[in-house]
Amino acid sequence: MSKIAVDIVLLPSENMMNKVIAVNKELLKVFDNKIILNKENCLPHISLAMGGIRRKDLVSIQNNLHRVAEMFSPMNLKATDIYADTIPTGKKVSGFKIEKTKELQLLHESIMNDISPYFTYNITLDMVYPSPQVEEITLFWIKNYLKNSSFKNFFPHITIGFGEPNRINLPFNFTTSKLALCHLGNYCTCRKILLSAELKHF
Repeated sequence: MSKIAVDIVLLPSENMMNKVIAVNKELLKVFDNKIILNKENCLPHISLAMGGIRRKDLVSIQNNLHRVAEMFSPMNLKATDIYADTIPTGKKVSGFKIEKTKELQLLHESIMNDISPYFTYNITLDMVYPSPQVEEITLFWIKNYLKNSSFKNFFPHITIGFGEPNRINLPFNFTTSKLALCHLGNYCTCRKILLSAELKHF
């Protein structure tokens, strides 16, 4: 497989990961189990840039990722609300809305400007992490990321899972300091970290 579908993401602090995973577990008691979050192979994350890349470009992308990371300090972010979107299959998927600070928007734009030249949006199912089985709907978000979710349309969020959670006390703050390039799996889950870099500008 010479090309793979990836997401460049911010990984939240461990306490935030624990919170998201706990809410996901509650949803799994009632709703579809197609997104089962954990800290090993289905990571809670904030998407910053999505597309397909050639494996042979990973070294160049790693250099760019480190260069961008050195421009930004660890971030204090805020989960402000819960959203629940009806996806094209008719199911509802929910997540935490993350406050779009100027710094977070700039990080997104810096990633897009530096690394999107390596991206392709001609995505096929064999580019997606194969386990669990990949559904066709996954390609919808990757193929349309540039048009629907980047720059002025950037919508920072952390997906929780299928369905809508019960009332959660919001807002709450959390930190993040790690960029990662992840192999995307079914429903654009982060299945495997391929590259990473620490935000370290002080």
